[in-house]
Amino acid sequence: MEISRKEFLKTLLPKRTADANKYSVGSLLCVCGSRGFAGAAVLSLRAALRSGAGFVRCVLPESIYPIVSSAVPEAVFVPMPEGVDGALSGESTSEVLRLSHKADAVLFGCGMGLCEYTEKLTRELLLNCEKPLLVDADGLNLLSKHIDILEKREFPTVLTPHTGEMSRLCGYDSKYINANRELVCEEFVSKYPVTLVLKGKDSLIAEKGREIFKNPTGNSGMAVAGSGDVLAGMTASFMAQDVSAFDSAVLGAYIHGLAGDIAKDELTEYSLLPSDIVDKIPLAIKAVLS
Repeated sequence: MEISRKEFLKTLLPKRTADANKYSVGSLLCVCGSRGFAGAAVLSLRAALRSGAGFVRCVLPESIYPIVSSAVPEAVFVPMPEGVDGALSGESTSEVLRLSHKADAVLFGCGMGLCEYTEKLTRELLLNCEKPLLVDADGLNLLSKHIDILEKREFPTVLTPHTGEMSRLCGYDSKYINANRELVCEEFVSKYPVTLVLKGKDSLIAEKGREIFKNPTGNSGMAVAGSGDVLAGMTASFMAQDVSAFDSAVLGAYIHGLAGDIAKDELTEYSLLPSDIVDKIPLAIKAVLS
């Protein structure tokens, strides 16, 4: 097992040329948010932008568009009709697939909601999205109902489950997973062609044929709802900037944790919020570059 180290992480950060433009440094499509979970979209979008993506577009239910767009004016939005539960309706599926072809990477699932339409969208994206895809949160819970789809997936795919979500994906209970984290990761990636980020203390990043990486950064103050949305946005942002799925996962986990550590030193573990992690991403990247 490898331990992620700053010296190595510095080599993974995407390079920028003097003539860079918003499209050359990464176009990311995010499918996030639902009624009651606008914050998940806000956090993931802000994290993606702070991590360097040049063009971030978000497909979201029309009812939360005013909230999210006012919080993240730098992003571009595609408000879509929603069902009675406040999640995207079936009308969004073809538009999401069309926009995915224009993006360099796709982030899917943060606060998206669980319903028949988002379940259909999950299946369609996994089967038809030809770009690097990161699946988080509700996307993982919907994927767990159709896990065999992963065997057909031919393009880079990152899954970012916490222990509960991992239990639904692999069938083991949380107690077993916590006691056998490395073994569970190895078994999962040997069966499915994905990059797996098993979140928690010392998050593990695994991919078939690669040494498992253990992430040393982060603290208990980050155990707040929304922290995972920040990690998803960061990792997907690096994917959009042409960093490989595995390296994006290693890089995202390390800088996410480091930003949390910087925030903790200023605010304490008791008062740290996911938005504080986003605010400290620039300082974390600066520390890695130094």
